[in-house]
Amino acid sequence: MDIVINNTKRITISNLSPFFHHCCNFQLTKRSLYAIVSCSLLFLLAYNSSTVFYIQVPVPANSSPEISSFLTENVARKSRKLVSLSSSTKRSSSIIYAVKEEPPRQKTNTQLTISRKNPNFVSFTYNSMAYNPRRRREKKSLVKVLGSGARINEFSLRMKEFFGAKSYNNSCKYRFFMTWISSIESFGEREQFAIESLFKAHSNGCLVIMSTSMDSPKGMKILKPFFEKGLKVTAVSPDFNYLFKHTIAQGWIDSLMEGNIDPGEVSIGQNLSNLLRLGLLYKFGGIYLDTDVIVLRSFGKLRNVIGAQTIDVETRNWSRLNNAVMIFDKGHPLLYKFIEEFALTFDGNKWGHNGPYLVSRVVSRVSGRDGYNFTVLPPLAFYPVDWSRIGSLFLGPRNETHSKWLLSKLRQIQSQSLAVHLWNKQSRGLKVEEGSIIQHIMSDCCVFCNSYAAKL
Repeated sequence: MDIVINNTKRITISNLSPFFHHCCNFQLTKRSLYAIVSCSLLFLLAYNSSTVFYIQVPVPANSSPEISSFLTENVARKSRKLVSLSSSTKRSSSIIYAVKEEPPRQKTNTQLTISRKNPNFVSFTYNSMAYNPRRRREKKSLVKVLGSGARINEFSLRMKEFFGAKSYNNSCKYRFFMTWISSIESFGEREQFAIESLFKAHSNGCLVIMSTSMDSPKGMKILKPFFEKGLKVTAVSPDFNYLFKHTIAQGWIDSLMEGNIDPGEVSIGQNLSNLLRLGLLYKFGGIYLDTDVIVLRSFGKLRNVIGAQTIDVETRNWSRLNNAVMIFDKGHPLLYKFIEEFALTFDGNKWGHNGPYLVSRVVSRVSGRDGYNFTVLPPLAFYPVDWSRIGSLFLGPRNETHSKWLLSKLRQIQSQSLAVHLWNKQSRGLKVEEGSIIQHIMSDCCVFCNSYAAKL
């Protein structure tokens, strides 16, 4: 016979038989049955009384594992750390904590892990679920632009052959670089004239156009007139792995290929061009030019130079630099700082953040520090006209007053400027009017002077 107590305790008659034996010496009679029931009730009363004085002794709860995260990032000469987060207070087991679980934020989060053994190697982790699938689908197109490890030897050999060939030793005095991460169909008269002006001022220079699209039979056809003129120009597909090996940008490029970097709204080609020009100068040294820069005079006397785009009217100090024209020695420390800044602060949603604003940020921090020898030239050197007023160079004279201004501005540019940046989209498609400043410049800087068009 079983007796269930509080739905949890089960007592069997067999277990209680010794107890009953001492309570009453029974026989299977009606009187003995009453005695059994009476003893059972006494036992239940004793059991229930004991529960009233039951004391629960608290058992210390296991402490939660320490949440620890450590990150050191040196940006803008400041150290930013995410230090370990742990609770120093002891929690009692009698207290229950309610934790509100928040939904994941939409804002992405970039984390950088810098190797202690090799500070140049950085692992980039971009926590986002929104764009990764899309970026992985575009991985094949990025491989075409960025290059692959299998082409490293080919790239290196082609560059050495072009710059080091015996036939070029006496004539390749200046190393020029341009980038073209766009379709071959968009490489038009403006870009070709920029090349003309380069060679008009540097007949003993060599130009490498870093471009996958131009490194093709169609691209060679475009450059054929220069070959026939005896000018040293070629197009080579870039290899980012070779250019940025052993730099901090190596990890950034790997993460981009894996789809862990958000390219942002700004053209990824534009930002890759911003990075590529830095790698070319750092690896080889020389002169970088945008394909919308018209060269007016020789750069022969320039060394480790970058140009200011604007200046502060009151202080006369530069307020913004630009990276459309850069002249630096191989391995210059400022170039490495540019590359480091690109990898650590990349933002694909802000125009200019990884280009003109980048070089401005870095130069403002390192100016005056030992080991950084470079010169910032005034706007008139490369940017004699601001982007918002570039259209004024394409206009012919409207009246006598305007004609005098055009002549004065032309003389100023011809005497004090080394190049003119056309600000690409702001002037693309503008007609070169008769008597305009650009028409005069084109007639002075052309190589194929009978073939230039009326539109750049």
